Order: sequence, then structure tokens, then C-alpha cells
Amino acid sequence: MQGKGVTLNCTLPVPSVQELVRQQRPDALPPRYLRDDMVVADHHRESLQDLPRIDLGKLMDLASRSTELRNLDSACREWGLFLLVNHGVSDEGMRMTKENVRGFFELPHHEKQKSAQRPGSLEGYGQAFVTYHEQKLDWNDMIFLKCHPPHARNLDLWPRNPPEFRMALEKYGEDMRKLAEAAAKYIGMALGIHEEELDLLAKSFGEGSCQVRMTYYPACPEPERAVGMTPHADATGITLLTECGNVAGLQVLRKDNCWVTVPPVPGSIVVNLGQIMEVYSNGTYRAPDHRVVVNKEKERVSIATFCNPSPSLPVGPSPQLLAATGLPPIFQTLSNSEEFMQRFYSRKLLDAVPFIDSLKL
Repeated sequence: MQGKGVTLNCTLPVPSVQELVRQQRPDALPPRYLRDDMVVADHHRESLQDLPRIDLGKLMDLASRSTELRNLDSACREWGLFLLVNHGVSDEGMRMTKENVRGFFELPHHEKQKSAQRPGSLEGYGQAFVTYHEQKLDWNDMIFLKCHPPHARNLDLWPRNPPEFRMALEKYGEDMRKLAEAAAKYIGMALGIHEEELDLLAKSFGEGSCQVRMTYYPACPEPERAVGMTPHADATGITLLTECGNVAGLQVLRKDNCWVTVPPVPGSIVVNLGQIMEVYSNGTYRAPDHRVVVNKEKERVSIATFCNPSPSLPVGPSPQLLAATGLPPIFQTLSNSEEFMQRFYSRKLLDAVPFIDSLKL
């Protein structure tokens, strides 16, 4: 299986799943998409309607902050994921972004191919982390673009169609950057961080990087034998997920090892803690494993924004937290998020040790 030793900072080109469905209308899954090695038969598990919901307005209001911080602390400890409501991102901005992302995936294949991934890169239209030709594939197509800082953008890969795509994504990326800064601030407060260290944490996300992955999951002929996205934890600081419709697909692994469906809630944004925040909290908060399951009748489109702190913030357990708890650090301290990501991308797909465990002392 040539290519298993290839690192994760590039990907091989693969056929479009959307085109496969459109042209062939298969009644059964092609062999490379069969995931009988994974247990996905529980994909009809009921959604947990009391998944944590955090109200950003209550966090901003001094009268309700302490109660909502306790709710946030519980959500980060028990789930590492929550629905953020009253988040302040305009309905119009969300609508424009969703429409343009859907519009991109509705374009003819040759038009989408103008944004195709280049050799040696993950950025662009295609699929991520395909490192060898026999590898089993996820049932999705995606386009992955860097939004912040502006100088990191590869505008050659930013679609010119739909005509408002670029404008909508630029505004959306800015909204997500601001939201990540606010989320980091209140997550830090829930953890007990304060004063200068809290300011540094929030500022580092405000000045950090944002990368956006827009994913299309076609209807699937055998959803119980396929996976939309392989189970993983995010090697990021904070991930912000917007659903572009009312079709469920995201599932999170609960502490009891049960997969729980995260229901789409209109107007909400899913906040998912990444492994940088698990390290920063010294394991107090968790970066949860999550996956995407697919639907036999309906397509699904989602927008995930991966937010990382700037190089001003070392990636390691919080000094204030260690001093307050008296506990020893369980993770190494790396110089910054760039070193963290370099370590992640230098790994191999089939490395036996999970990435988060490779950082433990």
C-alpha cells in the first residue's frame, strides 16, 4: 500500500462523490466507500435534545454571567461541544454564506474544478488526508480555504462563482474570527483564567488563523455502511460549525462511548473544542471525537471554521491553572500553534499513537 508513510500535509486527488451520484445513481456503494470496518449501524440513535446550549448574551451580561459560566464549564468538561445561541452573527450574513456555499456545490463539475487542490496542498476543492491509493474514502466533497490572516489566502483557489461567494466568505470569516475571540475569552473564564493571561488567550484568537471547510454530503445508497467523515478530534483551538439546512449528520462521542446526534438548531452555531484547548486546560476540558453519518434520502451541507491562536500564545497547560490546582502538567508546552500544527501535519495517517497522546509528558 504505497503512500501509507506520506504525511498529512497533502492529499491525493479522488473522484467527486457528488458527480458519482449524479452520473451513476448507484444502488450500492462502490468498494472504496464501504466502511464495514467501522460500526456505523447505530446511526439512527436518537438525538439528545438537552445537548448543552450556551447563550453568548448571558455571558456578556454581568447579571447572568456567573450562572452561564458554570453551564459553560460543565459543557466543556462533559462534552467538549455545545450549541451557541444569541451569538451576534447577523442572520443576513449567515444566509448569504449558506446560499453561496450551496451555490458553489450546485455548479457544474468543471466549474468547481477551477478551485481544485494543487499537488502537495490541502487547500482547495477535493477531499482531505487521502495519502494512499487503496485508502477507504469518506462520502463527501469539500472545499477548504484559508480566510485569516488575509495574507494567508490563496485567492487563485477562491471561487469566482457564485459571484458573491468571495464577498460572503470574507465577511463570514471575519465574523467567525470575532466569535472565536469571544468564545476563547469565556472558555478561559470558565476554566478560572483571569487578568493578563485571559487577555492574552482572547487576543491570540482574535489575531490568529481561521480556515474554512465547506462540505457536501450527497444522499447515500447504503448509509449504514458508509461514513461522511471518519471519527476524529480536531487538531485546532476552537471549531465553529454552521449547518446549511435541517439535515442531521454530526455525531459526538459521549463519555460512555455512545454516539449522540447533534441536532441542527436554527440560528445556532456548534462550538467544538479542539486539542489546543484540551492541552491548555491540562485535560480538564476535552476535545471530543466526532464523526459525520450520511442520509439515504437527503444531502447535507455544512461549514466548519477552524480557529487557532496566534504565535503569541504558547501551546501548553495554562500557568494560572497549574498554579491554582497544584497539579503537574500532563502535556508538553510547545512554542506556539504553528509548532503544534507542524507536528500534526508531519504525522502519518496510520500512526498508532493518537496525536493528543503524543503530546503527553
